[in-house]
Amino acid sequence: MSGAGALDCLIVGAGPAGLVAATYLARFHRRIALVDAGRSRARWIPTSHNCPGFPFGVSGERLLERLRAQAASYGARAERATVARLARADDGFLAEADDGRRWRARCVILATGIVDRMPGTGGDAAPWEAALDNGSLRLCAVCDAYEASDERIAVFAPADDAIRHALFLRTFSRRVDAVRARPGDPDPELARQARAAGVALWPVPATFSCDPDGCRMRFDDGGERRYDTVYPVLGGVAQSQLATALGARCDEDGNLVTDRHQQTSIDGLYAIGDVVSALNQIAVAVGHAAVAATAVHNRLPRNFREDGETGAGE
Repeated sequence: MSGAGALDCLIVGAGPAGLVAATYLARFHRRIALVDAGRSRARWIPTSHNCPGFPFGVSGERLLERLRAQAASYGARAERATVARLARADDGFLAEADDGRRWRARCVILATGIVDRMPGTGGDAAPWEAALDNGSLRLCAVCDAYEASDERIAVFAPADDAIRHALFLRTFSRRVDAVRARPGDPDPELARQARAAGVALWPVPATFSCDPDGCRMRFDDGGERRYDTVYPVLGGVAQSQLATALGARCDEDGNLVTDRHQQTSIDGLYAIGDVVSALNQIAVAVGHAAVAATAVHNRLPRNFREDGETGAGE
């Protein structure tokens, strides 16, 4: 067991949401542990220009570095581990890592995120890392479509999703194509909207590759299309298993459903960030963290300050 006695709160995941929650709870003088598997989705962001407070942009790694430093300044430092099991205990929850380490906590905040499905690789973004770095492959149109304004853009997805996202991207460029990720005809109304917006729908490409100059798709008829930016919209897998094993309620996509305090349907179990049914944005995740951490602090027994107590991270 890590530490003596029950923690006030265990935070699982140290992306932007988990790190902000840790900062809040450490500043509330709560006894916490922050456990991180080191796979934050934010690490793939080459430069974000819509993250509040960074007018000239910030990389995902740099943002995580700053958030880690802020949390650490109050005594909250992440332990590297993967939490494999979460169970109810008499006084809250018992978490166990895949290496056998354990944590007992009155409350748990899950900030476990999602894993993006990538073209041809399932959830492994590593083969596409160079394309993500140079912006020829992008994962979030809400985040960075402005940076792709007036470029030649493609959305790679099942037909209906490709058209929906291509219509969204027409705000940013007049040259947007929808490219099927698998065979199938679109909904007739969506097909009509695509034609009206000048969005062409292409078949499944025979090959799909990216380089520093953009992405290329070759088709079985011998044709080829080159794009400055491609958005693969293949969905993501919510990392909600720890909660669903306890019976927590999810939406149809597997994202956790929470109340206005970010509590799941399991009492004492909170969820924040991309694992929650909400808009997947750093600003939203940080808001979730503030709400959940404050709710956890307010539900716990009061921790009045006593004589002789000093320092951060107590």
